[in-house]
Amino acid sequence: MTSRQGNLLGFAAALGLLAYAYYAQVVLHLEPCPLCIFQRVGVFAIGLMFLIAAVHDPVGWARRVYASLLALSALATIGVAIRHLYIQSLPEGSVPACGASLDFMLKVFSLGEVLVKVLTGSGECAKVTWTFLGLAMPAWVLIAALALGAYGTWINLRRQAPVLRF
Repeated sequence: MTSRQGNLLGFAAALGLLAYAYYAQVVLHLEPCPLCIFQRVGVFAIGLMFLIAAVHDPVGWARRVYASLLALSALATIGVAIRHLYIQSLPEGSVPACGASLDFMLKVFSLGEVLVKVLTGSGECAKVTWTFLGLAMPAWVLIAALALGAYGTWINLRRQAPVLRF
Protein backbone atom coordinates (compact mmCIF):
# COMPACT_ATOMS: atom_id res chain seq x y z
CA MET A 1 0.00 0.00 0.00
CA THR A 2 1.35 3.42 -0.92
CA SER A 3 1.22 6.32 1.51
CA ARG A 4 -1.43 7.94 -0.73
CA GLN A 5 -3.66 4.87 -0.45
CA GLY A 6 -3.01 4.70 3.28
CA ASN A 7 -3.92 8.34 3.76
CA LEU A 8 -7.09 7.86 1.72
CA LEU A 9 -7.98 4.93 3.95
CA GLY A 10 -7.46 7.12 7.03
CA PHE A 11 -9.64 9.82 5.47
CA ALA A 12 -12.38 7.25 4.80
CA ALA A 13 -12.22 6.07 8.42
CA ALA A 14 -12.56 9.63 9.75
CA LEU A 15 -15.41 10.25 7.31
CA GLY A 16 -17.12 7.10 8.59
CA LEU A 17 -16.80 8.29 12.19
CA LEU A 18 -18.34 11.65 11.31
CA ALA A 19 -21.11 9.95 9.32
CA TYR A 20 -21.99 7.85 12.36
CA ALA A 21 -21.96 10.93 14.61
CA TYR A 22 -24.48 12.63 12.32
CA TYR A 23 -26.53 9.42 12.11
CA ALA A 24 -26.63 9.29 15.92
CA GLN A 25 -27.77 12.91 15.99
CA VAL A 26 -30.37 12.81 13.23
CA VAL A 27 -31.71 9.25 13.36
CA LEU A 28 -31.11 8.25 16.98
CA HIS A 29 -31.93 11.79 18.22
CA LEU A 30 -28.81 12.06 20.39
CA GLU A 31 -28.10 15.78 20.66
CA PRO A 32 -24.35 16.46 20.91
CA CYS A 33 -23.07 18.39 23.90
CA PRO A 34 -20.34 21.05 23.44
CA LEU A 35 -17.57 18.53 24.19
CA CYS A 36 -19.05 16.14 21.61
CA ILE A 37 -18.94 18.92 19.04
CA PHE A 38 -15.27 19.62 19.83
CA GLN A 39 -14.55 15.91 19.41
CA ARG A 40 -16.25 16.05 16.01
CA VAL A 41 -14.06 19.00 15.08
CA GLY A 42 -11.02 16.97 16.12
CA VAL A 43 -12.06 13.97 14.00
CA PHE A 44 -12.74 16.38 11.12
CA ALA A 45 -9.22 17.83 11.51
CA ILE A 46 -7.72 14.33 11.47
CA GLY A 47 -9.69 13.48 8.34
CA LEU A 48 -8.69 16.74 6.69
CA MET A 49 -5.00 16.05 7.40
CA PHE A 50 -5.36 12.58 5.87
CA LEU A 51 -7.08 14.04 2.79
CA ILE A 52 -4.48 16.77 2.27
CA ALA A 53 -1.67 14.23 2.70
CA ALA A 54 -3.34 11.93 0.16
CA VAL A 55 -3.81 14.70 -2.40
CA HIS A 56 -0.30 16.07 -1.88
CA ASP A 57 1.30 12.60 -1.77
CA PRO A 58 4.50 14.00 -0.25
CA VAL A 59 7.99 12.57 -0.27
CA GLY A 60 10.90 13.09 2.11
CA TRP A 61 10.60 15.56 4.95
CA ALA A 62 7.03 16.58 4.01
CA ARG A 63 5.81 13.11 5.04
CA ARG A 64 7.18 13.80 8.52
CA VAL A 65 5.24 17.07 8.60
CA TYR A 66 1.97 15.25 7.81
CA ALA A 67 2.75 12.56 10.37
CA SER A 68 3.29 15.30 12.98
CA LEU A 69 0.09 17.16 12.04
CA LEU A 70 -1.91 13.96 12.20
CA ALA A 71 -0.41 13.10 15.59
CA LEU A 72 -1.17 16.60 16.94
CA SER A 73 -4.76 16.50 15.68
CA ALA A 74 -5.23 13.08 17.24
CA LEU A 75 -3.70 14.19 20.55
CA ALA A 76 -6.00 17.22 20.75
CA THR A 77 -9.02 14.99 20.06
CA ILE A 78 -7.83 12.48 22.66
CA GLY A 79 -7.45 15.29 25.20
CA VAL A 80 -11.04 16.45 24.70
CA ALA A 81 -12.32 12.86 24.87
CA ILE A 82 -10.42 12.25 28.12
CA ARG A 83 -11.86 15.44 29.59
CA HIS A 84 -15.35 14.35 28.55
CA LEU A 85 -14.88 10.91 30.13
CA TYR A 86 -13.63 12.57 33.31
CA ILE A 87 -16.74 14.77 33.49
CA GLN A 88 -18.94 11.73 32.90
CA SER A 89 -17.22 9.92 35.76
CA LEU A 90 -17.90 12.66 38.34
CA PRO A 91 -20.56 12.07 40.98
CA GLU A 92 -23.88 13.69 40.18
CA GLY A 93 -23.61 16.60 42.64
CA SER A 94 -20.12 17.70 41.58
CA VAL A 95 -20.87 18.39 37.90
CA PRO A 96 -21.54 22.04 37.01
CA ALA A 97 -25.09 22.86 35.95
CA CYS A 98 -25.97 22.90 32.27
CA GLY A 99 -24.83 26.11 30.64
CA ALA A 100 -25.81 28.07 27.59
CA SER A 101 -25.76 26.47 24.16
CA LEU A 102 -22.57 26.52 22.13
CA ASP A 103 -24.18 28.76 19.49
CA PHE A 104 -25.10 31.34 22.13
CA MET A 105 -21.65 31.25 23.75
CA LEU A 106 -19.94 31.77 20.38
CA LYS A 107 -22.08 34.85 19.77
CA VAL A 108 -21.50 36.36 23.21
CA PHE A 109 -17.97 35.32 24.24
CA SER A 110 -14.57 35.28 22.57
CA LEU A 111 -13.33 31.94 21.23
CA GLY A 112 -10.86 31.63 24.12
CA GLU A 113 -13.61 32.16 26.70
CA VAL A 114 -15.83 29.61 24.93
CA LEU A 115 -13.03 27.02 24.96
CA VAL A 116 -12.48 27.51 28.69
CA LYS A 117 -16.20 27.28 29.45
CA VAL A 118 -16.73 24.19 27.28
CA LEU A 119 -13.69 22.34 28.61
CA THR A 120 -14.79 22.90 32.19
CA GLY A 121 -17.87 20.91 31.21
CA SER A 122 -21.51 21.15 32.14
CA GLY A 123 -24.37 18.93 33.17
CA GLU A 124 -25.30 18.08 29.61
CA CYS A 125 -21.76 16.74 29.03
CA ALA A 126 -22.03 14.47 32.07
CA LYS A 127 -25.05 12.53 30.79
CA VAL A 128 -24.29 9.17 29.19
CA THR A 129 -27.05 8.64 26.62
CA TRP A 130 -25.38 6.02 24.40
CA THR A 131 -23.10 3.05 25.01
CA PHE A 132 -21.70 0.24 22.91
CA LEU A 133 -19.99 -2.73 24.54
CA GLY A 134 -20.18 -0.84 27.82
CA LEU A 135 -18.28 2.21 26.58
CA ALA A 136 -19.75 5.68 26.10
CA MET A 137 -19.29 7.67 22.91
CA PRO A 138 -16.26 9.68 24.18
CA ALA A 139 -14.46 6.43 24.97
CA TRP A 140 -14.98 5.26 21.39
CA VAL A 141 -13.79 8.62 20.09
CA LEU A 142 -10.68 8.28 22.27
CA ILE A 143 -9.99 4.79 20.88
CA ALA A 144 -10.62 5.91 17.30
CA ALA A 145 -8.43 9.03 17.63
CA LEU A 146 -5.65 6.96 19.18
CA ALA A 147 -5.87 4.41 16.37
CA LEU A 148 -6.06 7.05 13.61
CA GLY A 149 -3.18 9.05 15.11
CA ALA A 150 -0.96 5.98 15.39
CA TYR A 151 -1.96 4.81 11.91
CA GLY A 152 -1.41 8.26 10.37
CA THR A 153 2.01 8.53 11.97
CA TRP A 154 2.97 5.04 10.82
CA ILE A 155 1.67 5.36 7.25
CA ASN A 156 3.53 8.63 6.74
CA LEU A 157 6.81 7.67 8.44
CA ARG A 158 7.26 4.11 7.20
CA ARG A 159 9.71 3.27 4.49
CA GLN A 160 8.20 2.43 1.18
CA ALA A 161 9.58 1.31 -2.13
CA PRO A 162 10.52 4.15 -4.45
CA VAL A 163 7.75 5.11 -6.85
CA LEU A 164 8.55 6.26 -10.37
CA ARG A 165 6.83 9.55 -11.09
CA PHE A 166 6.25 10.83 -14.57
